[in-house]
Amino acid sequence: MERLCGPKLPFWVSNRTFNSSWPDLPECFQLSVLSWVQCIYLWAVSPIYIFCLKKNKKGYIMMSLLNRFKTAFGFLLWIVCWIDLFYTLHEGNQPPIYYVTPLVLGMTMLLATFLIQFERLRGVQSSGVLFIFWLLCLLCATVPFRSKILQASSQGEVTDKLRFTTFYFYFSMVVCEFILCCFNEKPPLFSNVVTDPNPCPEATAGFLSRITFWWFTSMAVKGYKMPLEAKDLWSLNKRDSSKVMVPRLLNEWEKEEAKAKLSEESVASQATYAKPPPSTTNHISGGGEGESSPEEVEVLLSSKKVAHQPSFLRALVKAFGPYFLIGSGYKLLQDIITFVNPQLLKMLILFIKEKDVPNWWGYTLACLMFFTALLQTLILHHQFQYCFVTGMNVRTAVIGAIYRKALVITNAAKRSSTVGEIVNLMSVDAQRFMDLTTFLNMLWSAPLQIMLALYFLWQILGPSVLAGVAVMIMLIPFNAFIAMKTRAYQVEQMQHKDARIKLMNEILNGIKVLKLYAWESSFKEKVLAIRQKELIVLRKTAYLGALSTMAWTSAPFLVALTTFAVYVTVDEKNILDAETAFVSISLFNILRFPLNMLPQVISSLVQASVSLKRVQNFLSHDELDPDSVNRSNTVTEFAVTVVNGKFTWGKDDAPVLHNINVMVPQGSLLAVVGHVGCGKSSLISALLGDMEKVEGEVSVRGSVAYVPQQAWIQNATLRDNILFGNPYNEQKYNSVLEACALTPDLQVLPGGDMTEIGEKGINLSGGQRQRVSLARALYSDADVYLLDDPLSAVDAHVSKHIFDNLIGPEGALKGKTRILVTHGISFLPQVDNIMVMVDGRVSEMGSYQDLLKQNGAFAEFLRNYALEDIMEEDEASDEIIEDDELFPDDALSNHTDMVDSEPMINEAKRSFIRQMSIMSSDGENPRSRSVRRHGCSQRKHSESQDKKKPREMEKLIQAETAETGQVKGKVYLEYVKAVGPLLSVVICFLYGCQSAASIGTNIWLSEWTNDAVMNSTAENVQMRVGVYAALGFAQGALLLINCLLCRAYSMLQAAKLTHRNLLQGVLRAPQGFFESTPTGRLLNRFSKDVDAIDSQIPDNIDIWMRTF
Repeated sequence: MERLCGPKLPFWVSNRTFNSSWPDLPECFQLSVLSWVQCIYLWAVSPIYIFCLKKNKKGYIMMSLLNRFKTAFGFLLWIVCWIDLFYTLHEGNQPPIYYVTPLVLGMTMLLATFLIQFERLRGVQSSGVLFIFWLLCLLCATVPFRSKILQASSQGEVTDKLRFTTFYFYFSMVVCEFILCCFNEKPPLFSNVVTDPNPCPEATAGFLSRITFWWFTSMAVKGYKMPLEAKDLWSLNKRDSSKVMVPRLLNEWEKEEAKAKLSEESVASQATYAKPPPSTTNHISGGGEGESSPEEVEVLLSSKKVAHQPSFLRALVKAFGPYFLIGSGYKLLQDIITFVNPQLLKMLILFIKEKDVPNWWGYTLACLMFFTALLQTLILHHQFQYCFVTGMNVRTAVIGAIYRKALVITNAAKRSSTVGEIVNLMSVDAQRFMDLTTFLNMLWSAPLQIMLALYFLWQILGPSVLAGVAVMIMLIPFNAFIAMKTRAYQVEQMQHKDARIKLMNEILNGIKVLKLYAWESSFKEKVLAIRQKELIVLRKTAYLGALSTMAWTSAPFLVALTTFAVYVTVDEKNILDAETAFVSISLFNILRFPLNMLPQVISSLVQASVSLKRVQNFLSHDELDPDSVNRSNTVTEFAVTVVNGKFTWGKDDAPVLHNINVMVPQGSLLAVVGHVGCGKSSLISALLGDMEKVEGEVSVRGSVAYVPQQAWIQNATLRDNILFGNPYNEQKYNSVLEACALTPDLQVLPGGDMTEIGEKGINLSGGQRQRVSLARALYSDADVYLLDDPLSAVDAHVSKHIFDNLIGPEGALKGKTRILVTHGISFLPQVDNIMVMVDGRVSEMGSYQDLLKQNGAFAEFLRNYALEDIMEEDEASDEIIEDDELFPDDALSNHTDMVDSEPMINEAKRSFIRQMSIMSSDGENPRSRSVRRHGCSQRKHSESQDKKKPREMEKLIQAETAETGQVKGKVYLEYVKAVGPLLSVVICFLYGCQSAASIGTNIWLSEWTNDAVMNSTAENVQMRVGVYAALGFAQGALLLINCLLCRAYSMLQAAKLTHRNLLQGVLRAPQGFFESTPTGRLLNRFSKDVDAIDSQIPDNIDIWMRTF
């Protein structure tokens, strides 16, 4: 540096820096290092930054006042630097540093000005690169700022007035640039317009706001003033939405499946070469070339490749790994900074020991410790931000992938994957991925922190640290054994949980039948039996968890004990003074976190690995082939065509439909008839693509509307159920209601067509549900209609109305292709063609008259169902003639309609009930009929009066409410009662004793270090080590007892009672509760919330109690 600065300007003078009461840096150091640092940074970063800006396509920003000031100040800084350069050229005979520094600074300011404009053209609202640059300029200029003032005050005048003036002008411009850089530019032109009324401010936050999380301040202030609710939260960022996350994961999973498929094909192709070609010679040989020896066969089999299995873990890493790695980078930086404070503490203790040291050393060390802790906190929270967002994205994508898979898996896969398993996959297993992602970095961070801590401990304590290392190595196999057993218990627990949720789902779906037969107690015992098995496994897991927690919590103490004991006993010269003890303790405290977190992360990893395998197995299930039905709109006279069709419900099952040949002309009505179980509904499923196609071709032209036997109703208004997302057309809507005989029902429903329908249509009768399903199909205006016995759930007169006005040749669907599965023979003469099915085959097909002449299966079908149909016609005509005014009430519901809505009642029971209703109506005397008619007329009169009053629509399904603000004391009290009041007091007392033992070890260690000052170390070594060990072991024993009491006994007892009370409360709830509460909401209580009571609450209570 002497060539640059000359002999008169030394680069470094120790007496002016560290050993002075008023420290100052030499002028050469200021002109070189402090002037070039920011320049080197900007020139190094600029190529990469410009390359990234070129790829940015957000539009450009109009020249604003803020941008004009930034540019103007940049040019002024360039001019100031060049003034210094020209002044040096004018002076002459100056060291080279006076030429180089203004030239480099001037070129750097031009580059900064160029970046300001280039960022504007590329739509960058806030620049992190330039913010760091101006911050470095400001920090580096602060030292000359102070130095020049000190120099001027000591000399009494300013010697170099021009450079003095230009520097302070330069400093003021840098301050202005730094302040302006903290503000955001306006949004770029031609960017996406934000239409969200409550967007998240993170997307538009500046660099400074992002690194300090200032954009979150408004939410924190709002939460301080009032309890936050869901409506107060900002909208989700687009990049975090399921619309973006789910396709990203599915794309990677499809790539994995494609690789697996290629691997299977390659293995299959190699298998053809496993057997050597046969001998072409004519003679027979006992061991010739044409035969392979057993050794050759073994080699061929061993060299055969195993098919590659799709890896869900690899798909997760590819989809979310890059974003997660940014958080890993922050974690690495935070781990390195963590070990700065112990070194600063060591220097501070040395400063206190020294007497002839300037005071500013202590202030500087204290400030450095503060800023190091502040920087560490900022970096750590950024790491958590990336990890939490990644965990949320993983959970969102996993739930979306499972939900999408559940819609397309084959029927064979549905047998192995129950509803309870799918619910657990989307609630419990997906949550475990999120929980693991938060602390996944500890898998590599914990060993890194442990190694760094041991390295620094070696510098202080020497080889004595090896004793502590030996303790940690001994704990590793112990923890590995616990992890393996925990994984086995975890698998067993999830099996019990799946069985419990499956049974709860069946209970909730059939709750009406359950209550009618008073089966609550028996099913409650079934659920509790499964729950008891689950609790036994949880108790075993709690035992292992208590041992693991005790071992790893005591690990830092055991390491410190063995290390200090070996250190003071191996050599009498080794004295445990304040510097050695407290710096070691700070390092041991750093060591405590990774040692405590590592077993929890390993436990979460074990649980997540079980969940990973479960999710991977579910996503690997076979899917229905979307191309099994040809849906191309080719011009043909047939709308539905099946040629030589053979279908089965599963690949390994026997075919259900054989040799199906059907050609349905465009616009015709085909009736499919046959006995129960002959394959009529299976044929409809085959046309929909829900069955496995073994042979043949299936073609359906145009869009399809499907009406199943059991109507599917949404939890929405009646109108929304009919529209099903289509735009509302009043004229079309009213004609649909009329055709489906729903108009009379609207007069009776409390809110008309705006009445909210409960989940699965629970507040509608079976006939009403079926007519709503028909109305939805009619309103969709499809090309092909597949009607699976829609008239079986309605009364005879309603059935006749629907056929005449909707399905029949003069109905609303005339001109549409209709395939009608039916048992009503009265409608068969009006259809175009009839197909008779027997044992999964097409027995006969033709018109009504042609099939009668053949006297085959169709004639037998007519003989079986003729009597029932005649009775239904008599009932219909009798009701229409005598009780014509009763049609609205009968259309709404009657006892036959309600009974028909139950899917478990077979055809024989339906026929019997209908005959009974006919007999009862025939046996009814005229007086009773007149009374019934008079009562009905009174009801109609009151209804007509009510029509004049405006209807108030009440919401059936209420939104789920959650408590806000602080948790009420009553909740804590209920949990304490479930645990046991006396036991709760004992647990709190033991936790207090544990904390007292922990504090006692620190106090005792402090007293131990005082022995070095009093020169009484050698005499008290055994006593000091013994008491320190006793306090530490007492702490470990108390912790073990607490964990066993909390997790293995009291908390599980509370979980058992809470689940029992929850189950009893649900089963004893009235039927109206199930009509207004969705099944999914109740299943969430029994799956995710019960899992929180089983696992999360005990862990959180344990962590909370240990903080005291």
